Amino acid sequence: MRHGFPLLSGVDLDIAAGTLTLVTGTNGAGKTSLLQLLAGLVPLTSGRAQVAGVDLRSGDRRQLRRRVGWLGHEGSFYDELTVRENLVFAARALSRPVSQVEVVAARVALEGRLDTTTKQLSAGQRRRLGLAWLVLRRPELWLLDEPYASLDDEGRTFFDELLSEVLASGATVVVSAHDPLRSPTLNPIGVHLAGGRVVPT
Repeated sequence: MRHGFPLLSGVDLDIAAGTLTLVTGTNGAGKTSLLQLLAGLVPLTSGRAQVAGVDLRSGDRRQLRRRVGWLGHEGSFYDELTVRENLVFAARALSRPVSQVEVVAARVALEGRLDTTTKQLSAGQRRRLGLAWLVLRRPELWLLDEPYASLDDEGRTFFDELLSEVLASGATVVVSAHDPLRSPTLNPIGVHLAGGRVVPT
């Protein structure tokens, strides 16, 4: 519910492990709400839903959040810390080797910004930092809300390549976007939302 209005009241969705699902729809259709629900960030107030074996109504959503990687419109970074310091913090929080920080930064083309504070990054560079956090996390389920936003053509190409690698590793990916994915090598399952319901595409 939002402001007394039921969200996603007609959604019936089954996402298979290891697949790429593209959720499209206009602003306000419920794309972000759906991804937040799948991430365990908001409660399910009616209906039934299960993600990675966790019941979203009666299960421990904290357990789910440990297995999910979420990239929303705003990254969860410390603006006063450098890119390096943010990634070192993430690596330690995730029990990943700190030695991976420079490798991951290079993977998302931020190796030249490691000593730049996050508040000095462009919107596209902040997006790359969010992706770096997910690469460090290596979640089972990637939930990406408008991941192309603020990325230039080079960044979008990089993102497509990263998606291919993530899928090859066996992870499940759900992407929300206004438009189809650009890469012809990606073959997502299409889901279109309108008025909080899944409609045929």
